[in-house]
Amino acid sequence: MAYDKFNILTSTAVPLPIENVDTDQIIPARFLKATERKGFGDNLFRDWRYNQDSTVKEDFVLNNSKYTGKILVGGKNFGSGSSREHAAWAVYDYGFRCVVSSFFADIFRGNCLNIGVLPVQVSADFLQKIFDAIEADPNTELVVSLPEQKITLLSTGESESFDINDYKKNNMMNGFDDIDYLLNIKQDIETFAQNTPL
Repeated sequence: MAYDKFNILTSTAVPLPIENVDTDQIIPARFLKATERKGFGDNLFRDWRYNQDSTVKEDFVLNNSKYTGKILVGGKNFGSGSSREHAAWAVYDYGFRCVVSSFFADIFRGNCLNIGVLPVQVSADFLQKIFDAIEADPNTELVVSLPEQKITLLSTGESESFDINDYKKNNMMNGFDDIDYLLNIKQDIETFAQNTPL
């Protein structure tokens, strides 16, 4: 399933300064019945966004209209817990294209990269600067450049580099998942097969 290409993203951000956010908090287990990637955004952080009677919890950040954007800024150890890929689906389906944290669980990071959400890991100090800037001004913008592998806080001009696997970087810049990548090189694969003796 192809997704939107990721090149340079300039956006405001939604701050979630909570450490050890696990996948069951991102998308509770009772919402894992669907097999398509659609509709999960409605239940992103469901138990934090809504009361048991489905009324809105006004104090949760996703219910605060002053915070918007395509970037979610989370605390340390974001995406821990179970390996459910639905957590990444929910983040993408809600509208986030990038998650920033000082540490990601490996499986969650991989699931994000497979569907077009860029996990940007920064130092704890830089993460705190981002949180402080957003708290001071919710209209604070971040620039995430995948080609340069750099995230910049526009209000101060400060930036940090981040790491990403070259294969995943190429896929994200082209909007490919693993199957799209193989289809894109189908001719090369067929040529190799024809020229390789059995």
